[in-house]
Amino acid sequence: RRALRKGDADLQKACLVEAVLVLDVLCRQDPSFLYRTLSCLKALHTRLCGDPARARALLPIAQFFLRHGEAAAVDSEAILQHLFTRIPCELFHSPTLAFEFVRFCGDSLPLFGRNLDILKQSFPNLFKLLAWNSPPLTSEFVELLPWLVDPGTAVEMLHALLDLPCLTAALDLQLRLSPAASERPLWDASLRNPSCLEASRDPQFQALLQHLLRAKASGTVEKLAPLHQLLQPMASCARVVQCAEAVPTLLQAFFSAVTQFADGVLANQLALLLLERCDSLYQVPQYEARVHRVLSSQFLALCALHPSLVVELAKELLEFVGSVSSVRSRGAMLASVAWAIGEYLSVSWDRRCTVEQINRFFEALEALLFELTQSRPSAALPECPPQVIAVLVTTLTKLASRSQDLIPRVSLFLSKMRTLAQSPAPSSMHREEGAAAVRARAAELLTLLKMPSVAQFAFTPSAELSKPRYHRDANT
Repeated sequence: RRALRKGDADLQKACLVEAVLVLDVLCRQDPSFLYRTLSCLKALHTRLCGDPARARALLPIAQFFLRHGEAAAVDSEAILQHLFTRIPCELFHSPTLAFEFVRFCGDSLPLFGRNLDILKQSFPNLFKLLAWNSPPLTSEFVELLPWLVDPGTAVEMLHALLDLPCLTAALDLQLRLSPAASERPLWDASLRNPSCLEASRDPQFQALLQHLLRAKASGTVEKLAPLHQLLQPMASCARVVQCAEAVPTLLQAFFSAVTQFADGVLANQLALLLLERCDSLYQVPQYEARVHRVLSSQFLALCALHPSLVVELAKELLEFVGSVSSVRSRGAMLASVAWAIGEYLSVSWDRRCTVEQINRFFEALEALLFELTQSRPSAALPECPPQVIAVLVTTLTKLASRSQDLIPRVSLFLSKMRTLAQSPAPSSMHREEGAAAVRARAAELLTLLKMPSVAQFAFTPSAELSKPRYHRDANT
């Protein structure tokens, strides 16, 4: 019987959930109850599927079928498909249900068995729960991500994580356009009528919105830059900003899982993705800088895992370092790319490395460094961080030590750097300290280059010297 008061309705829902949990316990203790219970729960599941208000009870039912379905020769796939397709898509805005849904996923991991692929393929829908409820669900997803990611979904999942704040804005927009106004949850009142409401009905944006709001992994990747521009008015919403703050933590968890199984092909794809997405992020305040710090460190981790990436992605890396226009926005990534080039562009890491490649990278980095040090800071070309300058001069020196015809050029440049880094009227102590560090680095490198054999030994040590083992226990 349907309750007349909200309190009674909530009590009925709670009792229904508890009843299913009790049946689960009874069937574990006495399997003779199993067949009678299965028929009852199948009928209950059919009734609840059409009632969103009682969706919470679907979780213990699904867990019951996961735990007992194999013993009773009952396939739980259809129940799981419905659960992962409909619930996150329609009820992502219910914080209680979102938390219980994610906890259900975590608690049921040992039970999924061959149905684990359903969980993995449903990550776009699960990310809707995360995007809308990111602060309370972040730690749960950090634990869940290693189970969701695999070689087949890693690239698509990384795109989805980087676009998570954009997904939050798209979900907000979807709710604002929903005809069921009385059922909509509260949103940021500062955006009573965002300009993107009408523009989102344009057919050219519909396909991108549908891709972003997809329920399952599609195996394809769409460039969402037009959608980023469309949803830009919503980038300052509190919920979007909160979601953006959680992304760096989630990215760390993602890469911790991926590096456990990434082969050379996948590492190549991920490294290329990091280069491409540096300039293609949803513009939430402070989001880009935080994400770049994570991406730059993970790019180095991928290169350390597969040093041949630098040779294999030579064309893309040359294009990346060939642009100076966005040094300030992607300075951390530029420093990591330059460091990886200096560290791994060597025949000792990859036999395919040639002198011509070293010369091409040297010329590209030399031109970049010259432009950064000779140009006055402006709105179009902001001041370059001294850390980036220090990494660039170090990389040029490393490359010159491997192609010694370049030593006179880099020596001349380093000599000039000692005067270029000096500022006649520094505007801050921090800037003067940075310039002093660059001058000191240039002097150190110049001293090393005066002894080319020592420079080559220092900058490109053999594997035995870079990882020495001076003592070996005969008993181990």
